[in-house]
Amino acid sequence: MANVVSLDTGDVTAREAAAPPPAPAAPEPALRIRGVRKMYRRSDGESVPAVDDTTLDIHEGEVLVLLGASGCGKSTFLRCIAGLEKPDAGSIESRGKVLSSAEDGVFVPPEQRDISMIFQSYALWPHMTIFKNVAYPLTTGHHKGLTREQVRERVMDVLEMMGIAHLAEQHPAQISGGQQQRVALARALVKDSGIVLFDEPLSNVDARVRDQLRVEIREMQKRLGFTAVYVTHDQEEAIGMADRIAVIDHGVVAHVATPREVYLRPANLRVARFIGKLNEVEGTVTAVRDDGSFTVATALGDIEAATGQDGLRTGQEIAAVWRPDRTVLNGADDGGNRWPGTVRTSEFYGSFTDSRITLGDRDHEVMHWATGDVPLETGGSVRLSVAPSDVRVLAR
Repeated sequence: MANVVSLDTGDVTAREAAAPPPAPAAPEPALRIRGVRKMYRRSDGESVPAVDDTTLDIHEGEVLVLLGASGCGKSTFLRCIAGLEKPDAGSIESRGKVLSSAEDGVFVPPEQRDISMIFQSYALWPHMTIFKNVAYPLTTGHHKGLTREQVRERVMDVLEMMGIAHLAEQHPAQISGGQQQRVALARALVKDSGIVLFDEPLSNVDARVRDQLRVEIREMQKRLGFTAVYVTHDQEEAIGMADRIAVIDHGVVAHVATPREVYLRPANLRVARFIGKLNEVEGTVTAVRDDGSFTVATALGDIEAATGQDGLRTGQEIAAVWRPDRTVLNGADDGGNRWPGTVRTSEFYGSFTDSRITLGDRDHEVMHWATGDVPLETGGSVRLSVAPSDVRVLAR
């Protein structure tokens, strides 16, 4: 009997040794949002969704930018995460802790959420010094047990990090807008919560300071590794800040992807039109290939496109789109999408020249962007082309 037991044990051990190791578990997201909806009642009595059935995972250490037009629901979504709005449906979890669940009646108030937030107005206490403004979060919640010396050490460390330690005894009215923004960031970081929410924090400073602060915030995030959810309507700011962009359209997350993916391969025509300038030619799909490429019949002739929206079929009315910087003038005559054109306007904008080209004798205009400071001659004849790999087909 002993021999039998020994053999069985050996067989099991051998099988276990031969089995592949289990796949590592996916890391827990910093924030898990499931089916969140927030309704508002308009003055006419109709209820409309500001956030509509939103499901999203926000990963540890990433910058997720919520991008959308004014009134699309992005700030309401952020306020639901912060606990400043109570969702009507769905749930929000942070690192395994339920922050809100409409179905289970759970709602953790904002001061008990380990989350920091920077408001558009900065929300600094005007009667407090910079030191006291930054120290304020350490006087609430689980930080209340810190000694006075511990508070001072933590506040001065973060002020040094932000380069504003010399302003510690000043009041908000005595410092510039850019410095106030740094104070707001310092106050958010002093809690060491690991999650920071930004509600259009750079909208109140001028362009030069905004560009500088954008770089500083991104560098700070990379250095400290906190998770950031950043709201903006500025497409350039979104592309420069984000690891991923979530485009919000009428309360719905229309597309979540890297900035490059959202810009070059938008999920639909509304996303494409919102994020950057667009050349757009209407047409009808005449061929859909196994490799995902398309042929489209248009008023300009057939257009070849390498990619398109999922589910398109032959005979469907679509738009063939591409970005102005992908338009080529007077390139090699190697086939593909090519048309003769006439320069209608050509304007120098500093970092690029924007030319509008009328195609042949047809009533259609295409944008062309190129680096350089020499505009094209108005009325001049050109030949325009765009590679199929730069054209995307989207449903109308």
